[in-house]
Amino acid sequence: MSVVKINVLTVPAEQRATLEARFGGRAGMVERADGFEHFELLRPVEGTDTYLVYTRWRSEEDFQAWASSQAFSEGHRQAAASATPGGGHPGGHPGGRPGGGHPGGGHPGGGPAASGAQLWSFEVVQQAGPK
Repeated sequence: MSVVKINVLTVPAEQRATLEARFGGRAGMVERADGFEHFELLRPVEGTDTYLVYTRWRSEEDFQAWASSQAFSEGHRQAAASATPGGGHPGGHPGGRPGGGHPGGGHPGGGPAASGAQLWSFEVVQQAGPK
């Protein structure tokens, strides 16, 4: 069965557009990763400042291979560079690294859009789709 990785990102209202632009500018390399199945960036609608970055993988090993790959690192560099002058960072990772995104400072181009991050991991035990 598949595994799901959810990056939980705390994003202040004034950083929402920045976060979304950075994810929109990502290189798209995750879609070509072996074992990748699905990606969604979920914007909060009401009552929270928490975004969810949902990815589904064929196996934990496939996710770990992606998270430690050169393509992962390069995709984040490209997304950051295209999103803000002089670099920057999405504030969380499509697919994420163990431990979540980079909520701390030290990033050029305005720093991270998220002020906090967690990584949740799940195994898919049941699923359904349209009939």
